[in-house]
Amino acid sequence: MTSHRRPKQPSRTRVSVLTTAAAAVALSANAAHAAPGEKLGKDEVKAKVDRLYEQAEQATEKYNGANDKQHKLQKEISTIQDSVARGRQELNRLREGLGSMASAQYRSGGLDPSVQLLLSSDPDDFLDKAATLDQLSGQQVQALKKIQDKQRELAQQRAEAAEKLTDLAATRTELGDKKKEVQGKLAEARKLLNTLTAREKAALDAEQQRASRSSAERVDIGHHAPATGRAAAAFAAAQSQLGKPYVRGGTGPSSYDCSGLTSWAYAQADVSIPRTSEAQSGIGTRLTRSQLQVGDLVFFFNDLHHVGLYAGNGQILHAPRTGTVVRYESMDTIGGPFMFGVRV
Repeated sequence: MTSHRRPKQPSRTRVSVLTTAAAAVALSANAAHAAPGEKLGKDEVKAKVDRLYEQAEQATEKYNGANDKQHKLQKEISTIQDSVARGRQELNRLREGLGSMASAQYRSGGLDPSVQLLLSSDPDDFLDKAATLDQLSGQQVQALKKIQDKQRELAQQRAEAAEKLTDLAATRTELGDKKKEVQGKLAEARKLLNTLTAREKAALDAEQQRASRSSAERVDIGHHAPATGRAAAAFAAAQSQLGKPYVRGGTGPSSYDCSGLTSWAYAQADVSIPRTSEAQSGIGTRLTRSQLQVGDLVFFFNDLHHVGLYAGNGQILHAPRTGTVVRYESMDTIGGPFMFGVRV
């Protein structure tokens, strides 16, 4: 006979213990699975941070270009507006002069010339006045022509100013976008660096210090390929800045970005070159690697967003990126391909 007794239910205590244990095992398994994805190694973080810094430098050069363009447009607009203001004053003077001539002609020409001749007690005096009237009429025509020319000139200047103001507004928008892009890349890099342990951060700092020290030991590297003339003066000026920090938008003398260093260095040699790496690439004589001499500008990456000064023996002197200082470095370790050099 089959028993119909209900099986004994486990106690609440036992169920609770089993449930807690199962949850703990599940959490432990999940944690073990998630940990590798959440935590990157030091070298992986460094590689990602270096890439972010490169992107930030790329955006920085675009920002510098937009900033430079903004300043130029503001100067051009100011010049045009000054010219328009002076033109208005001149136009007002021309109109006043024309008004005076018209009033004088009206006062002297209110009667028909034949009637004036009949009424005149001195025919010779009338003829003199008639000659003056003809002269005034000629001056009037000339004055009208000057007014028309000035009006056309002012209209052209106003149109030019309006076009530049539109360009300026677009440039300011670009400037803001690039600034946000740079700040975003740098914030992302800081976030990644904050995932490292104190020991890992110290190891990365030590690597940077070693790189800076080794660059300082190569101060005389330029003697392998002597610079001449203003290139020598520019290179010497850049050498004097070894150890100065890289700062976005820096143009010296306390900090630099890549094109800020090169433009500052050449300014010390009384040579004015453009502010951005892309603009600097378009001046002077283009060179291959084998043609380089100390002091020549050297450009890297397909979009030419990095520039330095050739130091001889396959080395360059440059401001690398955020977190570094002005230093020497091999052309082969920049992180992007060498494109060409330029002799200023």
